[in-house]
Amino acid sequence: MRNIIVLKCGGSTVGALSDQFYHSIAALKEAGMQPIIVHGGGPEIKKQLNRLSIKSEFVDGLRRTTKPIMELVEMVLSGKVNKEIVRKLTSCGIAAIGLSGSDGALLTATPLDYERYGLVGNVDKVNQSFLLSLLDLGIVPVIAPIAPGEDGRTYNINADTAAGAIARELRAKQLVFVTDVPGVMKKGQLVDSISSAAVEKMIDSGIIYGGMIPKVKAAIASLHGGLNEAVIMDGKNGRLSANNQWSGTIIKKSMEVV
Repeated sequence: MRNIIVLKCGGSTVGALSDQFYHSIAALKEAGMQPIIVHGGGPEIKKQLNRLSIKSEFVDGLRRTTKPIMELVEMVLSGKVNKEIVRKLTSCGIAAIGLSGSDGALLTATPLDYERYGLVGNVDKVNQSFLLSLLDLGIVPVIAPIAPGEDGRTYNINADTAAGAIARELRAKQLVFVTDVPGVMKKGQLVDSISSAAVEKMIDSGIIYGGMIPKVKAAIASLHGGLNEAVIMDGKNGRLSANNQWSGTIIKKSMEVV
């Protein structure tokens, strides 16, 4: 039985990931786990767009992606952010390879709504055998969420969407959302585990608010098919426990409401 763990690293957290985080990836591998990292890169994309005076807009929380923006997104995600993560992993003695969805037909995309969002896509296919082959070689894939479509265009994929699709296709044991917060807090205390139903109630009651809402909603949205739990953890201060569990909040499909 495979113990695949997919880690989605948000763009705002990539630069702040601690050395402890990377050493934890090494510890996971030593414990027989098979990590896959999917990353974003929003802040770096914004920085480069501003530097080049390229205007962009968000529609429904997604960056409307024109062809010039798509070219820059691919350059930043695949060429800069991706390689920074690979270098950090390599410095910890981890065999890692940087990829985008274009490499090895890793991901195939379909447009979300071309007229509304431009070159923003959904994941249509995941090349399972290719990823499993890399894992069998002991390699950690680091994936930039860029994917070609059957129409010949290249699409910008939301990192949450890409990570969720990969986790479901590979029947991952866990999907970890690496963020800039410890997890869900209740009365000043970290909630170790919670059901998706309880999360909705905590949003309605105001216990979960602000920037935590999109994080937990992304976690809940990932819980389809065989994926039964997602974790929200802090990439700057989070660490593994003695039983190789991340410190953070585990969100499960079904469990007693807290």
